[in-house]
Amino acid sequence: MSDQKQIVLAAMKAAGKPLRPGDIAEMTGIDSKEVSKLIKTLKDSGEVISPKRCFWAPAK
Repeated sequence: MSDQKQIVLAAMKAAGKPLRPGDIAEMTGIDSKEVSKLIKTLKDSGEVISPKRCFWAPAK
């Protein structure tokens, strides 16, 4: 897993609640478009879920 994916996943776990990509971008300093791409790859691998529209949380 890339460093940025780990950072995004760690931010989601630290928040303890579902987050929008923009929130994750603010927390991590990663560009929001890049965060969206990372979330898509994390979703495809089953590491994150979307409990409600436009919000993301760790699957575990």
